[in-house]
Amino acid sequence: MGNVKLSIIYYSSTGTGTEIANTLAAEAEAAGAEVRLRRVAELAPEAAIDSNPAWRANVDATSSVPEATPDDVVWADAVLFGSPTRFGNISSQLKQFIDTLGGQWAQGLLADKVYSGFTSTSTTHGGQESTLLALYNTFHHFGGIVVAPGYTDGAKFADGNPYGTSHVDAQGANKVDDTTRAAAAVQARRVVSVAQALKNGRA
Repeated sequence: MGNVKLSIIYYSSTGTGTEIANTLAAEAEAAGAEVRLRRVAELAPEAAIDSNPAWRANVDATSSVPEATPDDVVWADAVLFGSPTRFGNISSQLKQFIDTLGGQWAQGLLADKVYSGFTSTSTTHGGQESTLLALYNTFHHFGGIVVAPGYTDGAKFADGNPYGTSHVDAQGANKVDDTTRAAAAVQARRVVSVAQALKNGRA
């Protein structure tokens, strides 16, 4: 039956999502998963990226991270999608990637996998829950199995988001901290555990 195959597919502009994705990857690997860490393609023009030093720094720092392809979803037993909040919804970059999956969806290749999500905002609350719930609408269309962290661990009461890991970066002034990392660890372990149970059951 083998270990769980987990893809972490995310968009990050200024690096908060990158930090969360890296934490999720490390925790999932520690839980026994085989992990693919993938970023989606940047759609913004170079002028926009260059207007924000943190954005440019993150683009340069993650240039070696492979870009996501539909195969990264098909390959996986479980997928964690991540995006900053954009007006209470996911970023156009992540949405564009999801919109390329129509062929795989039509073939039934996205169904019966575990899916979960993570996000960040610049302001407190700031649409974190609505972003994750909007993302989860997609998983229902896939025929996916949504595995949110819930309040299944005391660490989730600290970050306060049962829908997924989230962080308030306060325009870059509030770096990813132990509270967010602990929440990500809970989510990673839960996603791997449920996906492994499903994989074992099918075997």
